[in-house]
Amino acid sequence: MNEVTFPGINLYLDINRVAFSIGSIDIYWYAILIVMAFIIGILLCKKDDKKYNIDFENILEVLIFVVPVSIICARLYFVLFKLDYYLNYPSEILNFRDGGLAIYGGIIGAVITIAIYCRVKKINILDMLDYIVPYLALGQAIGRWGNFFNVEAHGIETNSILRMGIIENGKYIEVHPTFLYESISCFLIFIILYLLRNKRKYKGQMICIYLALYGLERAFIEGLRTDSLMLGNFRVSQILSIILCVLCTCILIKRKKEDGRK
Repeated sequence: MNEVTFPGINLYLDINRVAFSIGSIDIYWYAILIVMAFIIGILLCKKDDKKYNIDFENILEVLIFVVPVSIICARLYFVLFKLDYYLNYPSEILNFRDGGLAIYGGIIGAVITIAIYCRVKKINILDMLDYIVPYLALGQAIGRWGNFFNVEAHGIETNSILRMGIIENGKYIEVHPTFLYESISCFLIFIILYLLRNKRKYKGQMICIYLALYGLERAFIEGLRTDSLMLGNFRVSQILSIILCVLCTCILIKRKKEDGRK
């Protein structure tokens, strides 16, 4: 049991990362939230059947491959940037129960898998990505609460009204609840994409909007975190976020100017 407080709004909680147990097997909130995000995404995808000329059956089929590959790649990405630790404790590599999934690794794995699937099925990959990406943002918004139950992925100390009080290494500290910032940001991105998906002007527009917006918010939020994956003195996710944001924003501006000349 962990004590988590939000003193700025007089909220005091006792949370347990274990939701329930079946015999000797503990079922974690982290896993439940990932499954919940997946199911909600599937149900919403069903409502978009035939969008961009893609059958819902194709979505179900590609997800059979995407889900396990994304989880494996998200873990490998995380392990790669903490290689010194995992070389010393190799048995921990497969320990998913304490978190340790990097979203960019999952996205990379998903895109590669979707690209292969679309090539085999002769489906335009940009149509497929545009179809799926709103629900990726929603899944991230839901999944980030797994970090809350694990009391992880928090930020630096702060006196903000939204500060979160936790016990870390036996010491009480008040930190930025970065999981909350990202959950709210991803939900807003989902709303934007969901409202715009029927007004798409060209293939790849939705995925570009997602990467521009997510890159922007992640670049800022990553700068607050204390557990960033590092490459030398650089925060890997922050650098990647800035690159994606700038690149996709340039693409969106270029396409808007081209549309304006027509």
